[in-house]
Amino acid sequence: MSEARAALAAAGGLVGQTRPLGPTATAIRFEGLDAASAYRSLDRLTTALPLDVHVQKADQSPKRLFLADMDSTMITVECIDEIADMVGVKDQVARITEAAMQGELDFEGALVERVALLKGLKAAALDRTYDQRITFTPGARTLVQTLAAQGVHTVLVSGGFTFFTERVAAALGFDDNYANRLEISDGRLTGQVIPPVFGPQSKLATLEAVMADRSIPPEAVLAVGDGANDIPMLTRAGLGVAYHAKAKARAAADAALDHADLTGLLYLLGIPHDQFVS
Repeated sequence: MSEARAALAAAGGLVGQTRPLGPTATAIRFEGLDAASAYRSLDRLTTALPLDVHVQKADQSPKRLFLADMDSTMITVECIDEIADMVGVKDQVARITEAAMQGELDFEGALVERVALLKGLKAAALDRTYDQRITFTPGARTLVQTLAAQGVHTVLVSGGFTFFTERVAAALGFDDNYANRLEISDGRLTGQVIPPVFGPQSKLATLEAVMADRSIPPEAVLAVGDGANDIPMLTRAGLGVAYHAKAKARAAADAALDHADLTGLLYLLGIPHDQFVS
């Protein structure tokens, strides 16, 4: 990290203690530069190296609540795209998914359109999708387990489906989960979502409800997501992190992780590697 220290100093920063957080993370204290100037001073490094940088005040509030998106955040795939593959419409559904996550389409309309294409699929295909297609993002379980050990309430929120959030939440150790409910009749998907649709504003409403119920201020909230539908909760949280995210989500978030796995969020909180819980 000598290059980073030198870059901050060259920009006029008074560089202080360097604290290794783990094998891939270091915290550098400095004064005399605002965040924008600090980021500019480090541009050369972040352009040349696979390096994530976040500048924040030293006196950050301890986090008490964590909200996480599921698809392409806590897991590596978009569930609805993988379900669609079972009926041969993955390419069509994936194009709509990508546009919705980029913020180019209304989320609710895009969800209704995609689910309609699944009409008639046997419900057993959901089990096959989970068993054969769902993989957890590297660092996912360590992130959730470590936050839980620190007393953080953890909530999985998704514009996807409860069939998957319930299983992912149980496997990773989330306290609660919220998502859309697929309508199933006679063992087959009807092509309908049971109202109301759980979308971007629902994620925000869930955050607000849990904050109110537990008397948690916004600055004590950590949120992570990758798509435009995550923006409302990312901007409301004290620390909203865009994880390997779409451009609009990345621009709206407080921090972005483009290279690290999900344990990078723990480093953003200043939690050292020797306190990680696997």
